[in-house]
Amino acid sequence: MTESDPARGREQRKQDTLDRLRQDDDAWVATASADGVPTLVPLSFLWDEDNGTLVMATRRTNPTAVNVTPDGPIRVTLGHTRDVVLIEGGASILEGADLPPATRAAFAAKLRWDPRTPVWVFLRITPHTVRAWREVNELADRDLMLAGTWLV
Repeated sequence: MTESDPARGREQRKQDTLDRLRQDDDAWVATASADGVPTLVPLSFLWDEDNGTLVMATRRTNPTAVNVTPDGPIRVTLGHTRDVVLIEGGASILEGADLPPATRAAFAAKLRWDPRTPVWVFLRITPHTVRAWREVNELADRDLMLAGTWLV
């Protein structure tokens, strides 16, 4: 895609975003410690469409898991610089036993990996804001979700 290509409408960008959430395996996840030290890591994810949340797993002692607080923000990015999906939301930590069995099974099936040992925890990320754009011509209407509600 180039800047001279026509901009996608919001409906198309939402569909493209949902397709990426269903099909992509990995995303960049950004958090910050209480004293502002940032952490950016790639994590594999499952889009739990029934709940409208992303599910990821990381080691319990990793900064990403340590930084998650009930009121703390989290950012997740899919794609590259010419096809960005930026998700901002809240995250919670779930023990493996607290994740519904169907979600755990879907995570393991999609990613071919089942982190059920005590050193791993799951992150459940609830999007509050979703933005998507490819080029500068899509920046004006990049908001697809605000305050947890899809705009289209």
